[in-house]
Amino acid sequence: MVDRILKVNAYTTFDLIDGRVEGHGFEEEALAVLNVTAPRKDPDHVKLQLEMDNTQLSEVEPHADQVTLSAAEARELAAELEEYAGKVEDAQAD
Repeated sequence: MVDRILKVNAYTTFDLIDGRVEGHGFEEEALAVLNVTAPRKDPDHVKLQLEMDNTQLSEVEPHADQVTLSAAEARELAAELEEYAGKVEDAQAD
């Protein structure tokens, strides 16, 4: 992935996962970077960042999306991820 906006290094959460962009009249698949981080000094939020590989997209300009979560929101997201991961594991076991 060239011309990245997000910094990608050994600490990046996921640095080449399958992604999909969907819009009005288009849908594209590309590799993506997904990262979770918080400020090193006096953290007051959790940041969730996503960047799609712009070399694989024709409908979307290069960009990175991010959301800022409170600690409670991050825990709620983590609980939802755990719940749905369990559902996927249960379905795969059948």
